[in-house]
Amino acid sequence: MSLLIVGTVAFDKIETPLGKTDKILGGAGTYIGVAASYFTDIINIVSVVGDDFPDKYHKILQDHNINTNGIQVVKGGKTFFWEGKYHTDMNSRDTLVTELNVLAGFDPVVPDNYQNCEFLMLGNLEPNIQRKVLNQLKKRPKLVVLDTMNFWMDIAWEALLETISMVDLLTINDEEARQMSGEYSLVKAARKILTLGPKYLIIKKGEHGALLFDKAENCFFAPALPLEEVFDPTGAGDTFAGGFIGYLAKTKDLSFENMKRAIIYGSALASLTVEKFGTDKIAYLKSNALNERVERFKALVEVDIKQIEKF
Repeated sequence: MSLLIVGTVAFDKIETPLGKTDKILGGAGTYIGVAASYFTDIINIVSVVGDDFPDKYHKILQDHNINTNGIQVVKGGKTFFWEGKYHTDMNSRDTLVTELNVLAGFDPVVPDNYQNCEFLMLGNLEPNIQRKVLNQLKKRPKLVVLDTMNFWMDIAWEALLETISMVDLLTINDEEARQMSGEYSLVKAARKILTLGPKYLIIKKGEHGALLFDKAENCFFAPALPLEEVFDPTGAGDTFAGGFIGYLAKTKDLSFENMKRAIIYGSALASLTVEKFGTDKIAYLKSNALNERVERFKALVEVDIKQIEKF
């Protein structure tokens, strides 16, 4: 099953309590694509970089069977760059530098050979750009997933609502769910958000796992795996999204039950990502490492329990 990804391919510079990096490969599109590649072979990406983006990073994408023909390379342009510093708890961070560079003028174009995608992942970008990609497709994919953030809620609310109304599944974190809905309870928040158009909603809770809701009021919770050390949380949410949609593309099953499995696989990949900086841990991951991590998730949530006798 073919997957189309729209998202940033970028440079990151990261500092955490456990160390720091120079400029490394980053971007939502990068993490989504690499994660999805462990499940599906046909991946196309639409993005933009400057001519400062090195061949070695192009190679990482291509090594994962990600078709990069849809990545615009702007001559004389500079690639999107983000620098951040994480606090001791690893849940909060300070953005030190954001340079949009070529992303500021990004006008996405879906190549003809990307048209027959069956799954579409709209990574975190300006809502009008996300919608423009969806509108360029001649045939609607079987599943359209959108990721967004509170920044767009603050500055592009109407455009975001229009885009959300066109997708099948929305992924946001718990803070964003509360802001979007005006509800503190995530159950109430989910009910409100699902009236905006999506059939499904995933609320990411970082180190506290993820929730899946649908319009039929089904709910599933997947915990996060307790880890001894977290080196770098950057890209964990995008890795989760890539694993989630990649698994669905592989299995061709869009039932709520199968989405539960997809969440476990996405969570397993995200738990691997944070154990090293950037894409270092998942760039050339062996299948046994992922399977072992999934088994750890299963052991975390499985329990043999019987009802107590009447008392």
